[in-house]
Amino acid sequence: MPMPYLNLSQVELIAREAHREQTDKAGRPYAEHLAAVAEGVRIRGGSEEQIAAAWLHDAIEDGALSRRWLDEAPLSGRVKDMVLAVTKRDGEDLFAYTGRILATPGALLIKESDLAHNADPDRLAVLEPATRTRLTEKYAQVRGLLGLDGGAGPAERRDQANPAAG
Repeated sequence: MPMPYLNLSQVELIAREAHREQTDKAGRPYAEHLAAVAEGVRIRGGSEEQIAAAWLHDAIEDGALSRRWLDEAPLSGRVKDMVLAVTKRDGEDLFAYTGRILATPGALLIKESDLAHNADPDRLAVLEPATRTRLTEKYAQVRGLLGLDGGAGPAERRDQANPAAG
């Protein structure tokens, strides 16, 4: 009999533990970012699978968890696909990265929430001006490549990214 999938509470605990020693660019516990992204996905109407992927969205990229862990974890294929879609790969250009996000059902909503939290003025305000400028430009470029600066409204993006909804 196959092992049941991890529930959201279990995924949250795993993510918090995996990132326990990490801090963000402002020196805050990294789990605060994960919680904000997961909550952003929730309030944007994301599914439980999307919320689970939001908790894990930086785990592989940051080396907090291994790709092998993800491959073997009792998570749905959709959760794994979304985590891998939003995981930036070494040497990968932004066009390939954003193309993969757009091509993976559910991933756009996770990246939208991630970008929203990363670009939060209160978070950016504590950074050095040069870093703040560089990151603001980077986030704007990614938003543009993902079509998040105009065009489809949030509900249309959610439906596009999560065909099972609506």
